[in-house]
Amino acid sequence: MRNCRAPVKLGPSSGFKAKKTAVPSSGFKIKKTAVVFVLLLLLIAGCTPENRRPGYIYYSIAADPSTLDPALITDVPGGSIAAKLFNGLVRIGPGLKVIPDIAQSWEVSRDRLVYTFHLRRGVRFSNGREVTAADFKYSFERVLSARTLSPNRWVFEAVSGAREFSEGRAGDVKGIKVAGPYELVLRLDHPFSPFLNLLAMTAAYVVPPFSGRPAGTGPFVIERWVPNEEIVLKARPDYFGGAPKVKGIVYRVIPEELTSVVEFELGNLDVISVPAPDYDRFKKDPKWSRLITSLDGIDTYYLGLNCSRPPFNDVRMRQAMNYAIDRKKMLETFMEGRGSLASGPVPPELRRWGPPPSYEYDPGKARRIIRQEGFSGVKVRFYITQQEDVADIAGIIQEYLAKVGIRAELKQLEWNTYREAIDSGEPDCFWLSWWADYADPEDFLYPLFDSANIGSAGNRTMYVNREADRLIELGRRATSAQSRDDYYKRAEDLIARDAPWVFFWHRKEVTVRQPWVKNYVLYPIYSMDKGTDIGIEH
Repeated sequence: MRNCRAPVKLGPSSGFKAKKTAVPSSGFKIKKTAVVFVLLLLLIAGCTPENRRPGYIYYSIAADPSTLDPALITDVPGGSIAAKLFNGLVRIGPGLKVIPDIAQSWEVSRDRLVYTFHLRRGVRFSNGREVTAADFKYSFERVLSARTLSPNRWVFEAVSGAREFSEGRAGDVKGIKVAGPYELVLRLDHPFSPFLNLLAMTAAYVVPPFSGRPAGTGPFVIERWVPNEEIVLKARPDYFGGAPKVKGIVYRVIPEELTSVVEFELGNLDVISVPAPDYDRFKKDPKWSRLITSLDGIDTYYLGLNCSRPPFNDVRMRQAMNYAIDRKKMLETFMEGRGSLASGPVPPELRRWGPPPSYEYDPGKARRIIRQEGFSGVKVRFYITQQEDVADIAGIIQEYLAKVGIRAELKQLEWNTYREAIDSGEPDCFWLSWWADYADPEDFLYPLFDSANIGSAGNRTMYVNREADRLIELGRRATSAQSRDDYYKRAEDLIARDAPWVFFWHRKEVTVRQPWVKNYVLYPIYSMDKGTDIGIEH
């Protein structure tokens, strides 16, 4: 994300726990997991599907979203739920194409500077008021206002007058014009290739003027939110896109994957992401095998290295970290082969050029570099979240680093505290993932590596390379796909060489559902799921 960008896909990782791992200690973990699973079954046996709300579909999330205000959302749970409460001018549709949402059509000027949107009539907020172009102007300016403290102002930074408004030098944004009740005109300062895609993001959702919880136009409304317990959404029969097929959605907050699996097998959850230890069991079980869905995720999992101070302000030390860890073995064992190795930040689904050269596992080379740079025996602070699967990954990484002379001290933090710590550059290294907001490779370059976005804006490794900045900006302003991709390729190659990350993998998402779930689709981008098609039959 852009200046002050803290992207939606930053949510707690939903990675995998090990069935087999690259370290000897994993055997104990597997046996312990099996025992805990049996105990949980006994403890939860009294909880049956009879406790469910009729007609509601049940999911689990690892943590509460930090907010459901579109201007402030910065995590995956928040973005996924907000997509069911709100709408924008456009959204991402089949084939990752931009399709109409509240805007039924639009035109873009030949010079790629003026976007004119024509709104549907009769679209209403949940408070009953009809949506007009003035509501979009209000919503966009609310994101840009310094009073809102939105981390998502980057979405509109290319709009003429956005900076002047944000800095309090103008009363409104001159590039946002209401041409009529149902016509909105956006003028940019310069061509900006990802702009239409950005308007499909949560920050560009429309809200009416409000003083409390914002009202949305989406197919659901919030019925109940009990922190650390559940979020309940109720379906709107008057939704302009057609009433949902379920009465509502319940998101139960369950941090432990093992508990989610038990609850699923008891019938208390309808769809879950399959943890690695359970994948083989579900796949071989005739009851569940036909109910498994998988999809290559548009994501990148990585170990972030703090480039602002020793030892990782040394590019050779960052490269040594990439040589020190056998990512391929971890993918084949810990991840059960569910994914592909990453050689750079951009996922294969978005990369229209050849990948950067990959770092091969070479602990001898890593040791030599560390010794030559004078960091043998160095101690580093390695921060992770409290999720068990992340702790397992970190334990394996810790052992690999010990073999090459780096002592990694693990520190686990609750998600919001963890995010604040990595935003401020507190750890030396940290485990995180980045998920696509929209179908453009820019989403994996500018927010994560441009020096304008250091800290909470997305560049949490504090990486600075002015040539990378220049190439990324040229790609963003390119008017042809070919020149854009050429600039992005050069930028990604440079970033991979500088190694601010240890590039781990692009994960394959695997889910299993109950037999009574109908019309289930696994979406490559979380905001694509409006929740209107899925149904349940008991």
